[in-house]
Amino acid sequence: ILHTVLATALFRCWHTLVFFSAWSVLITVLNHQGHALSFQPTLLTVIGTVLGFVISYRTTSSFERYNEGRQLWSQIILASRNFARTVWFHVPGTCIFAIIMISWADFGPDHPSTERICSEEMKSRSMIEKKTAINLLEAYAVAVKHYLRGEDEIYYKDLYYLVKFLPRYALPAGIPPAQNLASHGGEYAHHSPSSSEGQGLFLYQRTGPEPGPQLPLPATAFSSQRTTFREPTMERITSRGQEKIILPRADEDFLIPAYAPPKHHLYDILPFPFSLLARAFTPRGKKVAGRRAARVRMRENPVTHNIPLEISLYLSSYISSLQTRGIGDVSTVNALLTSLEQLVDALTGLERILTTPIPFSYSFHLWAVTTIYCLTLPFQIYSTLNWLTIPGTIIASFIFFGFLAAGEEIENPFGYDKNDLNLDHFTYNIIRNELHAVTSIPPPDPTQWAFAPENDLVFGVAPALDGGVIERVTPGEWIKRGSADIENSLSVLGGAEG
Repeated sequence: ILHTVLATALFRCWHTLVFFSAWSVLITVLNHQGHALSFQPTLLTVIGTVLGFVISYRTTSSFERYNEGRQLWSQIILASRNFARTVWFHVPGTCIFAIIMISWADFGPDHPSTERICSEEMKSRSMIEKKTAINLLEAYAVAVKHYLRGEDEIYYKDLYYLVKFLPRYALPAGIPPAQNLASHGGEYAHHSPSSSEGQGLFLYQRTGPEPGPQLPLPATAFSSQRTTFREPTMERITSRGQEKIILPRADEDFLIPAYAPPKHHLYDILPFPFSLLARAFTPRGKKVAGRRAARVRMRENPVTHNIPLEISLYLSSYISSLQTRGIGDVSTVNALLTSLEQLVDALTGLERILTTPIPFSYSFHLWAVTTIYCLTLPFQIYSTLNWLTIPGTIIASFIFFGFLAAGEEIENPFGYDKNDLNLDHFTYNIIRNELHAVTSIPPPDPTQWAFAPENDLVFGVAPALDGGVIERVTPGEWIKRGSADIENSLSVLGGAEG
């Protein structure tokens, strides 16, 4: 019951209803005591009709953003399924590449071990490569989830293990501008392990000075609460001349949980316009706790590392590698490229929703007009309703402010509110589980499942229409009978259905 109440607009506007309840009681009592505080409801119909249309448009535009966000996540799920199926079933092994690149180099082209390496070692290499590429699909979805929630870096339990082995990709630097560093007290420069000047974006911690002993917090977290390492030690690995810093296993226990919603705060229950204090007290709400301030940070202080985009580049490098090595035909490569384009297209659409809020002037004016309308409502309806003015004002306020609160909540459907999209369900219960199911067994061989003895209704899948029983014949028996009997059975089956 509590969860249901928290998911309704009543939880977001109950304080407003309390205020207008007290206001309507005051006006009703004063009128009842003889004070002439009522006037003709001339403006009630005109302004009420216009206000209703405007609020309806506001709610509809918010729902369109919500619905578009859901459609784009469906596109990510579809592209992940297609990419994983194509890789696992249609990308062959790399035996030819193995003979040229490994067998000749190690043993020579005529060495008797060449065939064994092709069938065993390279089969394992191919499966590892394909499984890693499919794992990056899960990493992509998880990275998109954290990216939309303003949770920077890779230090999350559902993301770190999927991408920690990837080297840096030479993208432009994602360090915040100098004015942002100054306004936040140098937080990124002193606490984030990714801080180092002049380095490009990459999935590990960046190379450079020794990082501090603290994990970077997401943008949705309150900056005064920090998770720390037991020891500020880091493991350094050098690959192709680039030094990379990876968390030691002892510090992996301090990774941020996959689901880490900010706690509610006083600013979350303050009515409008007092809720603006979450943005006004400190620049961009950086030092204000609560979910309302977290939404401000998500919109105005976007993450500095576009991890999903970088993962897409690694997926693209995998496809390019298939082309270079001549593995897979043109249609297979085109299918992979199409799926990858769908992933990037969905990311771009989600970014557009995230970074295009409803204009503040429009929202403020709508809230202000609705407040003025509800304030004048008891004066206009008292002459007709008398004491019923109180419940009438409360109901009208709930209708108007309920729609406004609902529209404000769903305009950014990627956070932790009750009515936001369940991104963890998309990434874990759908994408992760399905990808694991696809790769749980080798690609099935049709010579095994098509000719299984249990497939004894291959030319008939239901009882006969005349009440008789269809003859059950195994595939092996049909092979013995020959193609003529198969064709005759098909014609009989087609005539019975016709």
